Amino acid sequence: MVQLIEKYFTTLSDKQKEQYEALGTLYPEWNAKINVISRKDIDNLYEHHILHSLGIACALRFAPGTTLVDVGTGGGFPGIPLAIMFPDCQFHLIDRIGKKIKVATEIATAIGLDNVTFRHAGIEEEKQKFDFAISRAVMPLPDLVKLVRKNISTKQRNAMANGLLCLKGGDLESEIAPLRKRLLEFELKDFFKEEYFTTKKVLYVQI
Repeated sequence: MVQLIEKYFTTLSDKQKEQYEALGTLYPEWNAKINVISRKDIDNLYEHHILHSLGIACALRFAPGTTLVDVGTGGGFPGIPLAIMFPDCQFHLIDRIGKKIKVATEIATAIGLDNVTFRHAGIEEEKQKFDFAISRAVMPLPDLVKLVRKNISTKQRNAMANGLLCLKGGDLESEIAPLRKRLLEFELKDFFKEEYFTTKKVLYVQI
């Protein structure tokens, strides 16, 4: 199903295509041992997890050298699909559940992904600075903004100011309200035509 990725991202190198293709074997194999994706949902790996992660690339094409921290990465989403897409950027994937970090680390190693680092910890413990924090619905947005504020660098290198890019879905009005003045919403249905993306969004908060 790597064709689903190629349908929307038409300039992938052969290496990138091979890496995305390999995920289709590695994730089901690892998921059978350590559950990082719902067993009912593993068949939707490319649409619900890989392409969904790449929704962040529709909001912003990261400049070379950009540094990103993936908060609550689980088995590597959105960090691993984005690290494949942006080989000239550096990704730091962090999760408080050790066995999930193990899966993400093993998969990144297996596909030769050399622009990622991993840490078994909560974001509260992370002291490094990054251009952006990214995440996929790990907690309410205002809580996440408070936690990652200390980790956002003041050095700018992208078209958008440094901050948080978060994948979310459903009714977000109450979550968004406190941040409305410094928030942008990107509707994924404007980029991806599959029904799954009808209510899915990328939320950007400038920090």
